[in-house]
Amino acid sequence: MSNKVSVLVAGSWGTALASVLADNGKQVLLWSRNEDQVIEINEKHRNSRFLQDVELSPLIVATNSLQEAVEDADAIIMVVPSTGMREVASRMRPFLKKDALIIHATKGFEIGTLKRMTEVLADELPDIDAKRLVVLSGPSHAEEVIRKYPTTVVVAAQDLGAAEAAQDLLINSYFRVYTNPDVTGVEVGGALKNIIGLGAGLTDGLGFGDNAKAALVTRGLAEIARLGTAMGANPLTFAGLAGIGDLIATCTSQHSRNWRAGNKLAKGIPLDDVLREMGMVVEGVKTTKAAYELCRRFDVTMPITDELYNVLFDGKSPQLAAQDLMGRVRTHEIEEVASESATNVLK
Repeated sequence: MSNKVSVLVAGSWGTALASVLADNGKQVLLWSRNEDQVIEINEKHRNSRFLQDVELSPLIVATNSLQEAVEDADAIIMVVPSTGMREVASRMRPFLKKDALIIHATKGFEIGTLKRMTEVLADELPDIDAKRLVVLSGPSHAEEVIRKYPTTVVVAAQDLGAAEAAQDLLINSYFRVYTNPDVTGVEVGGALKNIIGLGAGLTDGLGFGDNAKAALVTRGLAEIARLGTAMGANPLTFAGLAGIGDLIATCTSQHSRNWRAGNKLAKGIPLDDVLREMGMVVEGVKTTKAAYELCRRFDVTMPITDELYNVLFDGKSPQLAAQDLMGRVRTHEIEEVASESATNVLK
């Protein structure tokens, strides 16, 4: 399909996706702001900061010129942190082909506006048909993808043709790609699972065991679906790869940045120190703040999110947050089903 394919930026996930593209025979341009990283990728075929000793394909060429990366590219995969998406999109606009396929693989909301990443891209790339903007999500640790471990993901766009173009670009023998028309659901699921991943790290760090983690994941999924459907998502999306699939990977693996951050917090390390030690973006921290605001905007109850917000930003101890969650007033497991049943009884 595409002749020139570019990936922005050269973090662990961006590099892993560049590797998938190279395995599919694509000449890939990988953009980084860091000149030392560019030199290492081009001369040593390594990205040691993020992926240690993994050897990269010679088909991957790095550049620190955004113009070089974007100009004449038929497809661009954006793996920019949510805090930088608007700035990078704005900078690349003058160089962008109007028919370029734009795929983003960033799991988060924009702080302040609370917009999803496709909404941010639509703002900054007015010449691109917003219905053709594609989101890629699902259970996909970069450390496993780069080693060609079997992985399944989902791509979503309002325009089925754009989603199928992204599917054709990326799918191969170890990287299976499904399509989904529910852009909102895929973006919300991919973002909010990071919050529950932080919580899973906390529960493991506190030594609460498997029962607690199973409860956290299950009730966390209920929160994700509750907010997602209020924002216009199809609830079935959360039973798929962008929902429960991504939750399982994030909450059970030490590859997960969010799990590792939560685990460190449980050991009493202050948040600023945790983020400094990680040396990578932990999207769940900013996503917790965004979700805390979104659940109030949409009048949705999200007790796990609320307690994690209190731990991260109000200094509440993880132990007290867990105690308060367990001490909540009794309620039904599936509120919507219970409400419907009660209505039917009254009839």
